[in-house]
Amino acid sequence: MVRRKLTPRALLLLLALAGGGAVAQPPLPEAGQDIHEGVASCATSVCHGKGSPDPESTVWLNEYRIWLRQDYHSRAYRTLQTAQSEAIATKLGLPSAQGAKICLDCHADNVQPEARGRRFQISDGVGCEACHGGSGRWLESHAEVGTSHADNLAKGMYPTEDPLARARLCLSCHLGTKDKFATHKIMGAGHPRLAFELETFTVNQPAHYEVDADYKERKPWIPSVNMWLAGLAVTGMHTLELLQEDWFTRPSLVPELSFFQCHSCHHPMDDLRYVREPDGLPPGAVRLNDASLAVLLAVLEVTDPSTVDALRRDLTALHQASLQSREQVVAAARALHARLAPLAERLSQAQYGPEQQRELRRELLNQAAAQRFRHFTAAEQVFLAVETLSLSLGDAARLEGQLDRLFATVEDENDFVPQQFAVLSRQMLGAL
Repeated sequence: MVRRKLTPRALLLLLALAGGGAVAQPPLPEAGQDIHEGVASCATSVCHGKGSPDPESTVWLNEYRIWLRQDYHSRAYRTLQTAQSEAIATKLGLPSAQGAKICLDCHADNVQPEARGRRFQISDGVGCEACHGGSGRWLESHAEVGTSHADNLAKGMYPTEDPLARARLCLSCHLGTKDKFATHKIMGAGHPRLAFELETFTVNQPAHYEVDADYKERKPWIPSVNMWLAGLAVTGMHTLELLQEDWFTRPSLVPELSFFQCHSCHHPMDDLRYVREPDGLPPGAVRLNDASLAVLLAVLEVTDPSTVDALRRDLTALHQASLQSREQVVAAARALHARLAPLAERLSQAQYGPEQQRELRRELLNQAAAQRFRHFTAAEQVFLAVETLSLSLGDAARLEGQLDRLFATVEDENDFVPQQFAVLSRQMLGAL
């Protein structure tokens, strides 16, 4: 069964345009001190540039060609040369998209000039070292006989096999950091809404490795459910961290609107959507985007129910704070982050057997049927989670019709009807 994409048009744009209490993680590749030698350093036929997989090697050795021919990351810089990107740059008052730091930070491996090696080219886009880290210290040694993955990590390779580290890496562009962020101004100029789910995006990208016995001997293997949960937890934590950064806290008449639910405002005026929810936001309130946190609460109902009440209280406090002041939002975000951070490691590392996966899927669908996910961004995340769990359980083919119909409700954000999503979630429950 082919994994669905978020929306056919939106995912292509997102991949092309992508552009306190924290879990300790290594520095992101863009922030490390190692030299980025450039894609050309990996591309020869004796390295990762072979025409087909090498059956004698522990890795395929054709990874460069897969990246070049199939991976949207290799096209990220070229996207900046399109008419659409140039139109965005013009609206933002930039001379060009391909020369602007605000664009290059996510459309390329935009490290500082002193970190660029002899063969480095910014036009390579999001290349090998944007994910695997600057290779200055390990480029030569990583292919030597006897070199272990631990040796490479010690020399600065980024641990993409760690689910929380991978989530941080991907979200650095697909959500943002303290240094780069897709603001409402950028989206107003034409950049698409950012949407991301770690496991779905991982599967939809062309694989350049095989999780076989040799791989599992060298590196940890991340089951799909763990990848999904790592992405969910880190998205929630990362959002709370960004609410404490200058993107949100800077004084202005209107706060940074990209932190809020896009569809609180972006729907026809005669499409009345207000329903009083447990957090007590009044009619007309613009709601912070809590999609990952709302779905995470449903997960914890199954995996760790003792934590749910406190987390829900803190999330309600965050929403109430959004009616008061930035200072109160920052305090509420900090408190919620402190409660959530210890759970991330447990969620990403625990083992989830078939019965618990079925419970997770049923809880998500039960809450969806009860209209607990009335906002598009949360419904979108719920569908992707249900599909991931169905694929992991091996019954996605049997449920293909129900999954197709549920997907249709979130395929186009402009056509989303909360009641329809609830009805089809209830129907899918009946098919389990």
